[in-house]
Amino acid sequence: MTVSLTRPPTGQPWRPAPGAVIEAAALTLRYGFSVIALDQLTVAIQPGVTGLVGANGAGKSTLIKILLGLLEPTSGHAAVLGLDCVTSGLQIRTLTGYMPEHDCLPPDMSATELVTHLGRMSGLPATAARERAADSLRHVGLYEERYRLIGTYSTGMKQRVKLAQALVGDPRLLLLDEPTNGLDPAGRTAMLELIARIGTEFGISMMVASHLLGEIEQICDHLVAIDGGRLLRADTISSVTRASEVLLVEVDEGGELLLAELARRGLSPVAFERGLLVQLAGDETYDVIRDAVADLGLPLSRMERRRHRIEELFRTDPALAGETIGASSVS
Repeated sequence: MTVSLTRPPTGQPWRPAPGAVIEAAALTLRYGFSVIALDQLTVAIQPGVTGLVGANGAGKSTLIKILLGLLEPTSGHAAVLGLDCVTSGLQIRTLTGYMPEHDCLPPDMSATELVTHLGRMSGLPATAARERAADSLRHVGLYEERYRLIGTYSTGMKQRVKLAQALVGDPRLLLLDEPTNGLDPAGRTAMLELIARIGTEFGISMMVASHLLGEIEQICDHLVAIDGGRLLRADTISSVTRASEVLLVEVDEGGELLLAELARRGLSPVAFERGLLVQLAGDETYDVIRDAVADLGLPLSRMERRRHRIEELFRTDPALAGETIGASSVS
């Protein structure tokens, strides 16, 4: 799967990129004159599992609603599975499974009733809808509990019902909006494992929206990061989290002594979290650090090339000056 920017030639009508499951071109949505939910967002996403990351209010849910044909953009274009989101919203919704962020489940229905009903709404005949509902609830681990009223379910079980109803119509694309919302750590882990398994076993393309960046790093191959409605970066997870030319050095004690000693030996260490960051300038950097730690008699716990984290897309940290991943685009 690849994620790429796509821009139509000047003066030419816009057409979706071949093979893209999701595409936006200069997509903009304004509320009144002062609120801009999306601002000239341009990106194309090929089949696979993509994370849509950004802080709350960054425009993730707005983008999903436009992709489903539920909101019309102020300007620009969007397409899902080659279909225009403004003119083909109904068709897009029959081909797409959507897991909403908020609790929107009727408490007085059983899971099997709800998922069957939504299967019928997706166009399945009655018998096929019942069979698909049972299969979907089995896949999310609710088969034994499928006749219980949803109002008696825990938060984790309700999230699984939302995922089951997104699957029931045999979609070509899943749009999951904050799928771990409201879950405890164990519940988040279980949901992420379930999403990863669905992507692997079913081969369904997915876009997973989340403000919990560590989750995206766990289950997605690619990411689209937005901030304030603008594209911050579209890239592969491996590229974003690549090893840097910086060593992370941690000692169990004596960090301040080591910082001063490394500076005295010509390096430029920077205190960072529980350790030091040292710019890597060849193999001799390892030797200088090793000798300094040995001469000071400090207990060295870790020395390795540091890997970037997705969180660094959204923060400016003086300790990472010149080393933090910034916004970029891919062609």
